[in-house]
Amino acid sequence: MRTDNTVTVTSAEFHRNIGTYQDIALTKAVTITKNGRERTVLISAEGVRAAQATGPSSGRGRRTNRSADRSVATGEGSRSTC
Repeated sequence: MRTDNTVTVTSAEFHRNIGTYQDIALTKAVTITKNGRERTVLISAEGVRAAQATGPSSGRGRRTNRSADRSVATGEGSRSTC
């Protein structure tokens, strides 16, 4: 299924033709369905950066744990040293 800004495919179809859908994702979002339900969306790295730059449009956006994000980014956190 295609709309102006989105291409929707099943996970099986995506798996068979991943390279094609990676190319499409450079210009359009690719929605991947599983069992008839939208499950994931593939977008370009540029699209992710643009979304991060604009931020959530309302206060109802996903909240993150900033200290956990920093731990992951710096390599600190749940690693154990034996």
